[in-house]
Amino acid sequence: MLFVVFMSCKNSSKEEFVESEDYFDTIRKMTVHAMPEDLLADKTDSIRGLYKQFDNHEIWIDSENREDLISQIEKAKYEGLNPEDYNLSKIYQIELRKDSLQLEEQLAYDILLTQTFEKICNHFYRGKLNPKEVYDNWDLYEKKVALSSLIKPAIENKKIGATITSLLPTHPQYLSLKEALANINTLPNSKFDSINTNQKIKLNDNLEVIKEIKRRLVYWKDLKVNDTLYTSKYDAKTFEAVKKFQARHGLKNDGVIGIGTLKALNYNKETRKAQILANLERWRWFSRDLGDQYLIINLPDYWLNYVKNNDTIATRKIVCGRPKRMTPILSSRLSNFVFNPTWTVPPTIIKEDLSVEASANRNYFSRNRITIYNGKNEEVSPYSWNPDKAESYRYVQTPGYNNSLGLVKFNFPNHHLVYLHDTNHRDYFAYTYRALSSGCVRVENPVNLAKLILSDQDNGRWKSIDSIRKERAEREKKLMLQKNYKPKKLTPEELAEKMKLEAEEKDEIDKIIDKKDTYYIKVKQPIYIHQLYWTSWKDKNGLQFRDDIYNLDMMLYEKLKSS
Repeated sequence: MLFVVFMSCKNSSKEEFVESEDYFDTIRKMTVHAMPEDLLADKTDSIRGLYKQFDNHEIWIDSENREDLISQIEKAKYEGLNPEDYNLSKIYQIELRKDSLQLEEQLAYDILLTQTFEKICNHFYRGKLNPKEVYDNWDLYEKKVALSSLIKPAIENKKIGATITSLLPTHPQYLSLKEALANINTLPNSKFDSINTNQKIKLNDNLEVIKEIKRRLVYWKDLKVNDTLYTSKYDAKTFEAVKKFQARHGLKNDGVIGIGTLKALNYNKETRKAQILANLERWRWFSRDLGDQYLIINLPDYWLNYVKNNDTIATRKIVCGRPKRMTPILSSRLSNFVFNPTWTVPPTIIKEDLSVEASANRNYFSRNRITIYNGKNEEVSPYSWNPDKAESYRYVQTPGYNNSLGLVKFNFPNHHLVYLHDTNHRDYFAYTYRALSSGCVRVENPVNLAKLILSDQDNGRWKSIDSIRKERAEREKKLMLQKNYKPKKLTPEELAEKMKLEAEEKDEIDKIIDKKDTYYIKVKQPIYIHQLYWTSWKDKNGLQFRDDIYNLDMMLYEKLKSS
């Protein structure tokens, strides 16, 4: 996995300035002016570093390069950025009188263009804002770009536009968000009145509020205007349109209009556009290269994808942290799997859950198979436990199917002490709203996912029994195609014994789980994990929105507007 490393020009003291002289460019037939030290003296080290690439001469002498830069500034709006943040009006005005500028004005303009180039490149590559200054629990790989190595070939080869656009994210999600922005900009400006009703609306209901719901569905293009009369009847075509709308918003698409559907219907164009702009910024924060193999989790969508060589080979539902115990957004690398894990109760749960419930009933410990240890690692009886000093003990739950971590845990280094794991609340995966955990991500059918991830290492030792049987069947099929193949005839007793053995056959990981002893398997391949957060995109079914479960969208949008 490749990460671009920023080679900073910044030192504890500025590098010594090397004076240059004007020279005559015989190809362009013009004088290229040296930059006086006093013009660069108060500029950042990075700007001084860019001029150093040109031996401290002006950079933007070619009109083609200036036009290219201006064009990229104009196109910034398609990335959800404001062109005026990149001095567009000022550059327009100066460019109109470029030929009449005095030398000092010309050199100052050159510096403005260089500063603008640096700013738009950094914003395209790593975002306008620093995620760690916006959110407390974001722990992504740092993104910086070595502009000093890019600017000279870009200027010399007249590739300013291509160089700038090469810094934009190329993820399908980012490209779909750009489509979403273009799509929502085509909609008329909207000022919706809030739709309110105290009852669930079902097919064939007759209510006055149905008229406004139909108008809203037509606006969002889930219902064709020719498919409905604006009557108060909840008819079949409107029912199908509601199901489509619900699916686009990650809601249960049963056609029943309840609180969740009404909430989504009450969002207007401006709010949805703000959501798209916030998500575009986030994708500029995320790693450009997610890896050849990785797990990517979209928390608001409650889904995990396992991607290998650009193909999604497995998907899983997930449960993430509830709003008061948010799952952190991070990128890391899988280190190991723990089968039959014990669970050590974390401090937050000790304080908010365990101490309260156990104080009311000491059977809490036996019921939950939790052993108490004191500071000397000595086992403590529940009846000797001091609830006033609850946080001074260590609490460990024994392994098993009903352990809070279930049968497997996915470990990866991070500063938040979180991991992926199985769960003893497997019924939660049937819910539409799944922000229900204490911070870690719970994964549906995680044992099979772990087997799939491990299947290529240790000479296939960890393959699932299904994979083993499939490979065996393929070998037998090839044998049967050979000319001299003669199948062995089995007696009824031998056939019965064979079928019994096959039915009882287990793979290595299932054997480990059956022993109920904790077992670690190191992940030897580079497999990355990305716990990310995006609430909007566009696909073949239209604009997609998800509930902003942690209320992060508008906070980011407001900061983008004010920065």
